[in-house]
Amino acid sequence: MTTGQTSDSSEPAGTRRYRSLFISDLHLGTRGAQADALLEFLRECEAQTIYLVGDIVDGWRLRSAWYWPQSHNDVVQKLLRKARKGTRVVYVPGNHDEFLRGFYGTHFGGIEVCETAVHEAADGRRYLVIHGDVFDMVVRHAKWLAYLGDWAYEIALALSIRINWVRRRLGFTYWSLSAWAKLKVKNAVSYIGRYEEVLAAEAARHAVDGVICGHIHCAAMRDFDGFTYINTGDWVESCTAVVEHEDGRMEIIAWPAQSRTLNASRAAIAIGRPWRRAA
Repeated sequence: MTTGQTSDSSEPAGTRRYRSLFISDLHLGTRGAQADALLEFLRECEAQTIYLVGDIVDGWRLRSAWYWPQSHNDVVQKLLRKARKGTRVVYVPGNHDEFLRGFYGTHFGGIEVCETAVHEAADGRRYLVIHGDVFDMVVRHAKWLAYLGDWAYEIALALSIRINWVRRRLGFTYWSLSAWAKLKVKNAVSYIGRYEEVLAAEAARHAVDGVICGHIHCAAMRDFDGFTYINTGDWVESCTAVVEHEDGRMEIIAWPAQSRTLNASRAAIAIGRPWRRAA
């Protein structure tokens, strides 16, 4: 169960308050991480409990090349500050931050590290919270292929960065090449569908009402034979999160549509060119 949260008199006006917040796949330590947009989101949203659903820090990438700008440090500090102010923060490691899997049951700066968690929503529904990589056969049985896929993904993200730089200059909204490709490639769509079914079955095995996971960078909320599958998405390509409202209702928040950070150049250009339409 979540714990109560004391009000903060310094809280900015317009802050969105939720009962729980679920984010995953931040991949801090990579150039593709949308740290500035995430920091904007964390500043505007408060919750009694925050679940970090794996791949928060990208240990795979940091082992090969160190990359840790101030914005990535700011995200970590923001989460630690929320924990100090009374927010319960639960960290469920994934495959990219598997180095933390040896620390289950411990606390870092008030952040709990655990293998899985069961979250009870305000409406009484119970959800298994798990990253989901243990149900990915590539990660489990062909790790070299997972590393190869990670390399290819980095190339797609690098292209996305350049494409979005041009789009912002032209006044268009944020768009993800890799997310678009996932929805267009038949094998990727089939893999995602199978992943969702397997995770829903895992919820049934744990005798809970649903599962909240990450890993595949594809935000979704679906029902499978009475069990709810929820994926938080990511903060690399889609910039999505899942929030629980005070009545227990779950919702996917797609931040690019609301973000001043991701669309700052578009807003500035729109003022000077009122005739241009956003894509």
